[in-house]
Amino acid sequence: MRMPARNRMLPNFGHCLVEYKDMRFLIMDRPSKSNIVQFVEELKKCDVHDVIRVCEPTYNSDLLIKEGINVTDWQFDDGAAPPRNVVDAWLELLKSRFHEHPGTTIAIHCVAGLGRAPVLVAIALIEAGMKYEDAVNHIRKNRRGAINSKQLEYLEKYKPHKILNNKDKSGCCLQ
Repeated sequence: MRMPARNRMLPNFGHCLVEYKDMRFLIMDRPSKSNIVQFVEELKKCDVHDVIRVCEPTYNSDLLIKEGINVTDWQFDDGAAPPRNVVDAWLELLKSRFHEHPGTTIAIHCVAGLGRAPVLVAIALIEAGMKYEDAVNHIRKNRRGAINSKQLEYLEKYKPHKILNNKDKSGCCLQ
């Protein structure tokens, strides 16, 4: 099911849908054992096929996998910029998922959905042609407090590979 809003909070979960060009991201805080069933239902409503955990795993991913949702763990330190191997893996995932499943949504979460998850979404937006300031502002419209000063400094210096900036024959922003 396609959601019409460009950036908006989703009820009951405090998650934020961020859309830009042909990309859709659901930035979230970490689910708990008590709300994992509702969490999965929300993911399905948003056509999520991938959940990226950038914090330590604290919930069992079996239910997500059973529902056809891939769970990928790319843990890195809270408050930090992502390491190069995480950025490289993130860019590869974006390239393949948005090419294979145009219109799909990639969900990404850390503990509170304010640092590690938004910084990776900002990288995707920068790769797709946004200036870093615009990417941060686009995310912060509905994720107040997202991206700390250390991460902001990282994004300011980030040099895009522009792998998401060119359109292919289908009009999708990928190479």
